[in-house]
Parts: sequence; structure tokens; C-alpha cells
Amino acid sequence: MKKPTFGERLRYAFDNTLSRGTIALIGWLAVVSLALILAIALIIRLTRLAPDIDFAQLVWMALMRTLDAGTMGGDQGSWPYLFAMLGVTLGGIFVISTLISILTTGLESRIENLRKGRSRVIESGHTVILGWSDQVYPIISELAIANASQRRSCIVILGEKDKIEMEDEIRARLGSTGRTRVVCRSGSPMDMADLQIASLPTAKSIIIVPPTGDYPDAQVIKTLAAITNSAEPRPERYHIVAAVRDPRAVPVAHMIAGDQVEMVLMTDLIARIMAQTCRQSGLSTVYTELLDFNGNEFYFHEEPGLVGKTFGEAVFAYEDSLVLGICPVGGAAQLSPAMDTRIAAGDRLIVIGEDDSTIHLDTTDPKIQEDAIQPDRFKQPAPERTLILGWNRRGPLILEQLGYYMPPDSQVLVVAPVEPQQMQTEVAAAQSGRMQLAFERGNPVDRPTLERLAGGGYQFVIILSPADAPDIQLADATTMVSLLHLRDIAGKTGQTFSIVSEILDVRNRDLAEVTSADDVIIGERLVALAMVQIAENKDVLQVFTEFLSPGGPEIYLKPVQDYITPDRPVTFYTVLEAARRKGQTAIGYRLLAEAGAPEQAFGVHLNPDKSARVTLAADDRIIVLAEE
Repeated sequence: MKKPTFGERLRYAFDNTLSRGTIALIGWLAVVSLALILAIALIIRLTRLAPDIDFAQLVWMALMRTLDAGTMGGDQGSWPYLFAMLGVTLGGIFVISTLISILTTGLESRIENLRKGRSRVIESGHTVILGWSDQVYPIISELAIANASQRRSCIVILGEKDKIEMEDEIRARLGSTGRTRVVCRSGSPMDMADLQIASLPTAKSIIIVPPTGDYPDAQVIKTLAAITNSAEPRPERYHIVAAVRDPRAVPVAHMIAGDQVEMVLMTDLIARIMAQTCRQSGLSTVYTELLDFNGNEFYFHEEPGLVGKTFGEAVFAYEDSLVLGICPVGGAAQLSPAMDTRIAAGDRLIVIGEDDSTIHLDTTDPKIQEDAIQPDRFKQPAPERTLILGWNRRGPLILEQLGYYMPPDSQVLVVAPVEPQQMQTEVAAAQSGRMQLAFERGNPVDRPTLERLAGGGYQFVIILSPADAPDIQLADATTMVSLLHLRDIAGKTGQTFSIVSEILDVRNRDLAEVTSADDVIIGERLVALAMVQIAENKDVLQVFTEFLSPGGPEIYLKPVQDYITPDRPVTFYTVLEAARRKGQTAIGYRLLAEAGAPEQAFGVHLNPDKSARVTLAADDRIIVLAEE
């Protein structure tokens, strides 16, 4: 290899210097300017073109002419001296114009970097959202509500999207976020260097939003690995909440992050809620009311005044809050335990209330209306018929969950544009043996098909979003067409059946409600609400697990006459006592007269005023936590 010459080495060093950016370029301009000024001053001094001016004055005059071309307008002296000053001025014009160009380019580059959101956030106690999808909007909205009572709070979003675009979309979709500031940064959540931008070591909690596209679970796992292997660990453990679709990703996540991460199974959560909701109109609204931060929230409250009391006594202990269960010291949460369960020292009560300030003991006599309480009557549930229109990855899980809840000999028919053999293969491991299951290939938006099925005596209809739709808007449009046809058929034939539909985009909920669907399940939003609840209080995950587990107490909407005499004013204390005698915990009621009013939560009233009297009709429902 040829040995580099001195000139090549010099050019290489010069190139390396220039590559250091704007400051290096300005430095070289300063060197060139100083050399020009000193050279001209020295020439004038040595040739004595201006004998009356000393060298320092010559340097100063040359500097002024370099910076301001108009300065030489008043020069006087010999022509050689004037030409020397002209040379300095022309050199100055070159230097200044180059300097302005460099400064402009450097400033534009700096503004562009700021626009990209690459500067590190300086926050403490903030919530970090890693990733970008439509789930970000309900997460931000709920966090803003949760932090409304704080003087200052901050949400930091790190996503692979332009910073300005993220900020514009958040403003367009959500408007003002109140006291909560939203700071967006562009970067990859799977890159450890980019994670430093979000200041994870000082964050209160971290929410990993699963991305759209292929293999979202793999990207969530990689993000977890990047967090736990970050160059900036912190002494305390992280509080991370992540959502995945495949259950096989959960053990992998725990191998990476241990107990630092709380996992939400998206497909499982949505399937369980749909399976429970399809048989109980209004249940999706109950779940939404429990999950969001508008109204009642979950609290884990230690009450020394109730130590030694039973759970059955504790349900009457608060006027403005409602006790749902007990979280023993070192144990798992127990929702609606046996009424004779004793509360030990250190146990925490699981309470819902509008604020933690409402949780205070009340010694008022509840004044139970004994004559309004109905005796316990056991009724053997009759077999049910359920129709499922459409098919997607949640289908097998929904069928599995239905097997836990439906009475023996119940029938389920699945009609979808999928080969029956394929659906049978997918549900082979999930099918429960308590129900009769059949599959049929058909089009869920075909009017003749729906008219034929509507005459089959089905009490419940589930409409699943089509798995093969090219985008979520088309999928939601297909769902709403099926809804419109079914409601029109029901109206013309006088048939009655409860419809539960799956909507993917929250913005289409209002359109779906126009079709008079009994329950609209927006799975992605429910998952987002659950993630925020867990991010604010990790103990809440135990409560959700109990709610949605077939082996524990679930939420049921039961007929009023099973508890109290309909059509007479009663207090909720009386309803609580009626449920307590059945070993159940009443948490509210649903008024059928308000079922079509979104502004009144579709008639759902959770944690109502216990001493106020309310008249419940025979068609209304009592909302309880019960085993069955």
C-alpha cells in the first residue's frame, strides 16, 4: 500500500475536523479571518503604507472592515493602502457570508433535530408509553383523568413516528389533557439508546403498547429486554405493564423482566368479556365503568376499625364506598369471600369509590326493609341457544368460555365465511362438552341467511369482527351491516334476542349504537383501560383476574325479583342485605328505562347512594358478584 503523503494526511485531518459540525466550521472561519487580518496588517506595517498607525491599530481597523464592509467608506491614504483595506473588506464579505450560511444551516439542523424529538426529557414521577397505536389515545385520556387531582403530571411517549405528527394527532383526537402534559419523542422502544430519551429510571410506571402489524408480541418482548438491559438501571424495580396476544409470550416476558412486569393477555381478556357479556345485556358497560377513571375507582384500603369483623359486616361499613373483597396480608385478592370471613390486622379491603377521601367508616343504622327481601328460590337454568356470526382468532377462546357459563345441553351455532372443518380444528382443544356446538359456512351480511337464522329461536347473538378484512374500518362496517339487518328483522318479525358486537375502532362506537346493539365491545379500548388501571395500581391485576376467571366470583346482572319486591321504593342497604343472604355482594343495579341513554351509562348505576330510595321494576337488574 502506498504511503500517504503529508498533503493527504493534512487533507484527511481537515476533513475530520469539518465533520465535527457547525462549531468546527465556525472555528475554521475564525482562523481564516485572523490570518487575513494579521497578514494585511503586517504587510501595511512592513511596507509603511500607513506610517502614522501602529500595528495594533492596523489589526483593529482590518477587523472592523472584515465585519462591516461599509467601514472602509471613510478611509484616506495612498492607493496601495486603500487597495489593502479593500482586500480585507472583500475577504470579510466572503467570511461573513460564509458564516451566515453556516449559522443558518446549523440552526435549521438544530431545529430539525428538535422537531424530531431526540432530546432527553427531564422528568420525574412520569408515566412512559412505549410504542404507538390507536390504544395510545384512551391510555392518555384515562391517565389525564387519573392525574386530574395532581398539580403537575407528565406522560412521555416514545414511538417510531414523527414527534410533530404524534402531537398533532393527540390534539386532534383528545383536545386538552388538563393538568397533564404530554411529551412526545421519536425513537424505537427496542433500542436501548433511544430508551434513555424517555428517562425510564425516574418514571413512575411504563406502559408498553403493542404495535400494529406482524408479530407484535415479538416487539413487546424485545422492548422488555431493552428496558431490563438498559445502560441506566435504577435501584428500585420497574413497574411495567405490557399487553400481548399470544399466551406463550407471557412466560418469556417473565423470564426477561421477572415480577417487574404485569402482563395483559389481550385476546384472552376480550374473549372472556364477550363470553360473559353475550348472556347479560349491559355487562360490557359495567366493565367499562369499573375500568375507566370516570366515577368509581378501585382502592386497597386498610381499616383498623373493622379488624375482627366479618366481611358480611364490612359491606355495610361505608356510606359512599362499596367493599368488594379482602386482600389478606401476603395473600391473593379475594372478591366476595364467604360472608363469615374475618378481617385480620393488616388485611386490606378492596373498595370502589369516587375518591379515597370517601372511604370512611359510617356508624349509621342501615335500616333494612325486611319485608321487601325475597326468599331464596333455586331455579334450574334452562338450556340456551347462542348464534355466533363471523370468526377470528378470539372465536375458540369465546367458545371455551361459553362452555363454563352456559347451562348443560345449550346449543351454539357458528356461521362464518370459513370452512367448518377449519373452525372445528381450531376449537378442538377448547370445546367444553357442556354444550352442543355446530359450524356452518355462510355470509354474516347476507339478508336471506340472517332471516333464516333469526327464526332459529336464538336468545343471544355474538357478532365477531371478520378476520380477513383489509382494514379495521371495513371490518367495523361489515359488523354494522349485520347489526342493521338483525335489528330490522327483529323489528319486523317481533322476535327478541340480545346482540353483542365487536367493534375495533372506538370512533365507530356511536355509529354502532345507532343500530341499537345491546352491547358494543371495543376490545382494544378495554385493554387500554385495564393497562392504565394496572399502571396506576399493580394490585388491580388481581381483581381483574378474579373477575374474569370462571373459577371465582364473576359479575352477574340478575332479576330484581330474586332479591327484593319489584315496584316499591327500597334503599340499596336492603339490596345489599338481600344479596348477602345469598352469599353474594351487590355492587349496583341497572335500570331498563335508561338502557338506551349513553349519557346515563346505559342505565348502569355502580356504588349508588345506599340510603336513598329507588324503585326497581321487574325488568331491571341487580348487579352482583357471585359464583354463578
